[in-house]
Amino acid sequence: MCRGAPELTSNTNTIIVLNWLLLIHVMCQGATEKPRFAEPIPNVTVAVGRDAILPCVVANLGTYQVAWIHIDRQMILTIHRQVVARVPRFSVSHDNQKTWQLHVSDVQQEDRGYYMCQVNTNPMISQIGYLQVVVPPNIVDDESTPSSVAARENQNLTLHCQAAGFPDPKIIWRREDGQPIFLDRRKKVNALEGAQLTLARISRTEMGAYLCIATNGVPPTVSKRITLDVEFGPMIWVPNQLVGAPSGTDVTIDCHTEAFPRAINFWIHENVIILPSVKYSLDASESSYRSHMKLTIRDLRPTDFGNYRCISKNSLGETEGSVRLYEIPMPSSPPKPIKVISEANKTGCCLAVWLSTVLLQLLIDNLHCS
Repeated sequence: MCRGAPELTSNTNTIIVLNWLLLIHVMCQGATEKPRFAEPIPNVTVAVGRDAILPCVVANLGTYQVAWIHIDRQMILTIHRQVVARVPRFSVSHDNQKTWQLHVSDVQQEDRGYYMCQVNTNPMISQIGYLQVVVPPNIVDDESTPSSVAARENQNLTLHCQAAGFPDPKIIWRREDGQPIFLDRRKKVNALEGAQLTLARISRTEMGAYLCIATNGVPPTVSKRITLDVEFGPMIWVPNQLVGAPSGTDVTIDCHTEAFPRAINFWIHENVIILPSVKYSLDASESSYRSHMKLTIRDLRPTDFGNYRCISKNSLGETEGSVRLYEIPMPSSPPKPIKVISEANKTGCCLAVWLSTVLLQLLIDNLHCS
């Protein structure tokens, strides 16, 4: 038994050594395991001017190094902790674990594209992510219709609106007053999509402000206001061409005009332009291309009766309307009511008086008897 004891001790030592060798082997295997990417690089979308972060998660990096490359520009941005690119907006950070982050501050449109995270193993391993840079819409004034435009009535007119941005903006046309847009005399729409708005044979009713609205899903939405003026010569219509009034009273006559550019409107009587005075009161209310002219003549005299002309004049023409003022008699005062008593009424009154007298006499007689 004593001889067997050393053999047992020798076997135990052998097992211990083998266990240590196995442990060292496992540790060496873990230490020499090659790097791998633990997560894919996500695609990142950011608005121009904002900051963006692209993460690259690498397991078992060991002594290897991580580099970031902008594929579209074929530019090495960073190697491990060092920034290589001469663009101060790029930087890199490491969380002392597995994540290497590429920071892009104040993102510009040229930063859009594919970014590669690369590990310098042999062979090299890499993965790619995409940075999408979106740009809110902006209307390009130099390529759009000016803010104010004029055209003659019954002509065709095309309005243009060009917008830049990413994704490409969508253009929608609307009228500011909410009225429909007339594409022709028979077709009208509340809104129209497209960079151009063509109006056929425009009329004065289409005068006003048109809005070109650009949107691409990136706030804010922008718009441009284009004022359309439709030019035409003056037109006049007179509600009452024949007006009667008695002497000594006041009377008001009127005319309605339409014109653009805005017309000069005035009244003439006996070839003399009428000016405001104690005798005459002039009033005009204007709305867009319409005007309502009123002339009040006070204390009418025989010389005030006759023909009055309302005249409207602008750079495209002149027109006039006519009102004839004539005298009518002053209405007489109404007659006073007269009370008429018929013969039957007279008879009834006499009978009633006789009966009252008889009754009164009977009452007196009764009093004497008593």
